[in-house]
Amino acid sequence: MALFKFKKCQQKCVHGGKECNRRYASTILCGSRRSDIFSSCLPIQIRITMAQHIFNQRPISRRPITRLCRNGFFLLPLALLVLLGLVLPWLGSPLLYNTSSSPSFPPSLSYWREYSLTQATKFVAKNGSTVIVCTVSYPFLPFLNNWLISVSRQNHQENVLVIAEDYATLYKVNEKWPGHAVLIPPALDSQTAQHFGSKGFFKFTSRRPQHLLDILELGYNVMYNDVDMIWLQDPFQYLEGSHDAYFMDDLTKIKPLNHSHGLPPPNRKGATYICSCMIFLRPTNGAKLLMNKWIEELGSIFWAKPKEGNDQPAFNWALNKTAHEVDVYLLPQTAFPSGGLYFMNETWVRETKGKHAIIHNNYIIGYDEKMKRFRDFGLWLVDDHALESPLGKLQ
Repeated sequence: MALFKFKKCQQKCVHGGKECNRRYASTILCGSRRSDIFSSCLPIQIRITMAQHIFNQRPISRRPITRLCRNGFFLLPLALLVLLGLVLPWLGSPLLYNTSSSPSFPPSLSYWREYSLTQATKFVAKNGSTVIVCTVSYPFLPFLNNWLISVSRQNHQENVLVIAEDYATLYKVNEKWPGHAVLIPPALDSQTAQHFGSKGFFKFTSRRPQHLLDILELGYNVMYNDVDMIWLQDPFQYLEGSHDAYFMDDLTKIKPLNHSHGLPPPNRKGATYICSCMIFLRPTNGAKLLMNKWIEELGSIFWAKPKEGNDQPAFNWALNKTAHEVDVYLLPQTAFPSGGLYFMNETWVRETKGKHAIIHNNYIIGYDEKMKRFRDFGLWLVDDHALESPLGKLQ
């Protein structure tokens, strides 16, 4: 229904599928035809006049309830969207599920002590089915932070779960980044750096397959990384096919660019030299069999010599003994080189530039030595880019 008169225009136009005279309105339409003020059939000056008339015709307190309801109909969904945008990011947070007798914010230390692997994996895998795992003790937090910066640059930090080997690490990570650290007892001494070859290092690394198996049993894909690694590209693009287990070779010998992706042939001692530093597993029977065999092999090792103080020999024995039962995939050497190749063969690095995904800072022993080599190659990111890490600057 129209509430106003029109003056005829000289020109004709098409509006609403019907031919009509262009008209100059002295008053406006009401009801469902109010949208006509935005029609291109009306000159802009007239549309402005009509819009002004709508909002100035009477005080809001005297407008009909139906008119307010119409405006509210559009404003209410908008308000709900804003509210959900603020609330939804917290729905998956472990902070909402503090079950301690005296809940607090931030959560108490006792809450994080009781925080379980099941809770932690559910939290970090909320946006997918993959958990990226590392194990770390307190002295190596700077290396954790360096690795996290590189992971964040590939937008995978939210799927990271830090398995803390001591309570100091558990509390520090969850203080800075709630929910992303869990401790699976027993805890180690937080003040001792476990160096390669030591009994402590062996105890530290030998628990790794059990952690991975537990996550597989929960139904998640799992990628394990040592924290003395750094990502230069997204490694997930190299996980071709649907194999049970993916890993990298630890040899320094250069392979052809089109090398086989099967398990390499064993050496004279009957074992391969696969690195246990970077492993991707799917929750398949084959992957679980491999982890169980690794645990079994570790149980049979008698620690005697410094060179035996790590879990890698047992991992290789497990690979060889399950070779016909587990579907494995050797990752390309250009993307996943050992430290003995990347840091010691400048020619190879130059020839394969742009193809590297994850670099492992191995083939060197010592905390300070590893940090210095990262710095020498421009791969120590903590000094200038700490704010890119979810942990920020660590004091």
